[in-house]
Amino acid sequence: MIGILGALVVGLGVLLIPLPGPGWLIVFAGLGIWAIEFHWAKRLLTWGREKFRLWTFWISAQSWPVRALIGAIGLIFVAVVLAVSLRVTFGIDVLSWLPGR
Repeated sequence: MIGILGALVVGLGVLLIPLPGPGWLIVFAGLGIWAIEFHWAKRLLTWGREKFRLWTFWISAQSWPVRALIGAIGLIFVAVVLAVSLRVTFGIDVLSWLPGR
C-alpha cells in the first residue's frame, strides 16, 4: 500500500511540475511516503533536501539584483506555462489581450 500510495502522489506531482503550483512539493511528499518503506527513497529524499538547502544557501548569498533576476526569470517561466496551458486546455489566448495585438 505504501508503494502504491507513494507512486500515486509522485505521479501527480510529476504531472503538476510544469504548471504553476506545488508540483515539486508534491513529488517530495510522495518520496516521503515511499521513504517510510523503501531505503532508496529515503536516500533520494535526503539527497533532494540537501540540493534544495544548497540552492537556497546559494541564492541567499547572491546580491539583490541577481536574486531579482532569478525571481523575474521564474515569474516569466510561470507566466509562459500558464499562457500555454490556458491556450491548450481552454482555447484562451491571453496574448490577444495585450495592447497592439
